[in-house]
Formats: sequence, structure tokens, C-alpha cells
Amino acid sequence: MSQCTTSSSAALAADTSAKPIQLVPKKSVLNSHGCGGDCTDPDFADGRWPRAKVLELFNLPFNDLLWQAQQVHRAHWDANEIEHATLLSVKTGGCPEDCGYCPQSASYDTGVEASKLMSPDEVREAVVAARDAGASRFCMGAAWRAPKDRDIEKVAELIGVIKQEGLEACCTLGMLTDTQAQSLKDAGLDYYNHNLDTAPELYGDIITTRDLEDRLDTLAHVRKANLKVCSGGIVGMGETREGRAGLIAQLANLPVFPESVPINDLVRVPGTPLAETPQLDPLEFVRTIAVARITMPTARVRLSAGRQAMSEAVQAMCFLAGANSIFYGDKLLTTGNPEFDKDQALMAKLGLKSGKAVTAKAQAA
Repeated sequence: MSQCTTSSSAALAADTSAKPIQLVPKKSVLNSHGCGGDCTDPDFADGRWPRAKVLELFNLPFNDLLWQAQQVHRAHWDANEIEHATLLSVKTGGCPEDCGYCPQSASYDTGVEASKLMSPDEVREAVVAARDAGASRFCMGAAWRAPKDRDIEKVAELIGVIKQEGLEACCTLGMLTDTQAQSLKDAGLDYYNHNLDTAPELYGDIITTRDLEDRLDTLAHVRKANLKVCSGGIVGMGETREGRAGLIAQLANLPVFPESVPINDLVRVPGTPLAETPQLDPLEFVRTIAVARITMPTARVRLSAGRQAMSEAVQAMCFLAGANSIFYGDKLLTTGNPEFDKDQALMAKLGLKSGKAVTAKAQAA
């Protein structure tokens, strides 16, 4: 891994958000990033989006940033169409990872009880309900660090249920081998979700049971299997604006940037180490959506976790900034999500329509 770089004084001066928090660091001696120097934090100087250029976008006047994001969005997407997806936890709790944000970690007492993998009949009932409510993509999440081959066989059967009901299928199951990724592809899976969580230099502060390279390896296996990638991250975990720029730069400079990019605002769950983290300024969240749209123009940018706490005005600004996908349903794995009726009312107020799971105009041409 390459040595991380330190923040420029100008970038820090422009940022008014909180400094990175320290959770359970991997090393006893920390550098300015809190990682002890053992991290991957490339500047991507020769990449599609050098990190400095991503930070420049974040630092634009708000109106200029949204104007640029809206232009990029309209060049590739129907500006008034929002994809609806549904996320179901098919195996909840008991995860051996120690992600500081996650109520499903076995390391924390959050009231989430571990459960076994759902049956095909249970999943079918949820899939039919989602389809009838207008969802075009059905996502399944299982709280594994890395599934066993026998787990993949069971999930393959659940993927078959989704495909039988005519929806796109997405899974998030943890780290995969190349053969497991191929097995999921053979079962009919369309997307695999594997978030990069946060900026490379902050990774060890949030999670100690895996490295960023573990995530990148799985994404490589997913791409090798010709699966589409759903990968984003979480903001509001105490990072600076430069940290948010680092996350977007990492995503935008993947060999192929993700087809779907969920941007999550931290849901502060009692019992997790991040439960008392200060709330991110809503306009900073909107900036993150806009920068993701500009740097990954043909990706679905999903307004994801944390939406329940957002006002209608903030959600509207996120759509203006280029978000064109949301999760429908009362829960996102174990945390709350806006009610479907409220979503429909907001869509009507804004003149938005529910779009099917299609690729961008530039990709379809």
C-alpha cells in the first residue's frame, strides 16, 4: 500500500466541518489522518479525477456546484425520473466485523438480534410487494463478513426468486472470492453492492477488522464476473470535507466507476461507537451528491440511508444535485426509511416520476 498524504492548509481552512474522530486505531501512533500511516490514499494525479480537482468541486460556491451538477445530470439522464429500489435484510445481525456505524455488528449492544437466512417463500412475498409498489430493483443484504460457498448456493436460490418476478437483483453479502462472484452471476444477479465506506486515510478509524484493499479486491472479483457494481459510502462520520473528497475520488477513479453509487448520511444508532457523532450539515450532504454526479455522470446516484431525517427541501435539493435513485420501504436493513406514501407525495409535489432500472443515455446509445 502507498503512504497517505497530509491535508493542505488551504483545504482545511475552507472546511468548517468536524475533524476526523478517533475510534479504535490500528496503531498506537497516529498521523494527522489518524491512520498511523498504514493506508492507501492515492492522489490520483494522473487519474480521471485527481483528488485536488474533486476537492475544488466541493469548494465551489453552492449555486455554481448545483448548476454544474444539473447540467451533467441532464446530459445523461431524464432529470425528472427517480429509480425506486427496495432493500431487504435476508440475514440480520451477528456480523463479526466491527464497523463503527453498524448496528448489526456482534461487537455492539444495539438491540439487533441475529437471525437465520430467510426462506425463498419469505423473500418472494417481499419481492412481489416491492414490484407491485413500483420498485424495479430488489436488493438483498446479509450480515456476513464473507459468505461460505454453501451460503452462496442458498442466496442463488433467492436470486432466482427475484428474477422470476421480473425485477433486477442486487446483493450485499460481504467479501467475495472470484468463484463466488461468478456463481452469483450465473444465478442471474445483476448488481453487487460493496461500499467503500469512507476515505482511504480514515478507514482504520472506522473499521479494524478489514482493510480498504479487502473491499477493492472484492470489487475486482465482481467486475471479473461481469456483474455491475453498486458502491458508495457514508458521510457524516466525523470526516472533513477533504475526507469526503477522498471517498468520491476513490470511487470515481476505480478502473470502471460504479454503475450505482449510494450516498449514505450516517444513521446514529445507540450502542454503536458513532452514535454521538455530530450531524453533518445538510448542505454539505447535498454537495456530496453533486460532486458524485459530476465525477460519475452515468452512474445512478442513490439518495440512501439517512433520508428519513431529511426535510423535503433537502431531499429536493439532492434530486436537483443529481440523485436519481432512492430506496422505497419502511427499513434499510435495520434502520428506518421514509414511508412509501410520503415518498409518493413528495414525488408528486416535485413533479417526479418513478423510473425503471435502466442505464444512462450515454451507455444505452
